[in-house]
Amino acid sequence: MTAVQTEHLTETVHHGPHISIKAEELFNVSGFSVTNSLLTSWLVVALLVGMALSYQKNKSLRNFMNLILKPIFGLLKSVFGEKIEIFFPVMMTYFIYILSLNWLGLLPGVGTILIEVGEGKIPLFRAGTADLNTTLAFGISSVLLVQYYSIKYLGFSKYLKKFINITNPIKAFLGVLELISEISKAISFSFRLFGNIFAGEVLLTVIAFLVPVFASFPFLIFEFFVGFIQALVFSMLSSIFISVAIADHGH
Repeated sequence: MTAVQTEHLTETVHHGPHISIKAEELFNVSGFSVTNSLLTSWLVVALLVGMALSYQKNKSLRNFMNLILKPIFGLLKSVFGEKIEIFFPVMMTYFIYILSLNWLGLLPGVGTILIEVGEGKIPLFRAGTADLNTTLAFGISSVLLVQYYSIKYLGFSKYLKKFINITNPIKAFLGVLELISEISKAISFSFRLFGNIFAGEVLLTVIAFLVPVFASFPFLIFEFFVGFIQALVFSMLSSIFISVAIADHGH
């Protein structure tokens, strides 16, 4: 074994696998920080745009996408009923984008290709949903959609009565609880998605570091399943919250 190989082995043993709870900056453009998770998110967007443009032309892609779209359409229809045509595009966008971010994070090279940045090495790619900023954006946008559709279908006065109702102390207190509930939804969405995906990345990284590569294959299949479930849970919960918000409880 050469001196260089010995030094590399010693460094690996001492430092162990690279794990960071936050996304790391690759470079900065006029004050705008580009992190490894943001780079992965951009790649997913480019991939999805390419798939959308070739959807009609590529029969195999169309059949594959329909295989995913039809069961989810049935699930969402059970929530929205006759309004499914209105809400399906929005909810399916959440599902496909989150699913793509989750699954791309499981590909070989994501989290393992390291580059020199500053005085250390960081992964070039990191799952987009393993960044709390991304999942927080998903959570906030979902809660804002709930408020938007609630105002659209109920009217502003009925919407406001959910939070401000001073006809009696109990309803006033319930209004405060309703407001806290809406804020907690965004936090719950964010940390549930981030926690599950980041924990999966840590598990795969540690297993790959400790045992041969093929030993981590069962865990990879498990995380593949978890990524699907988390995308589905986010979309279904958003759908249920919207469905409840637009229901006229006065009738």
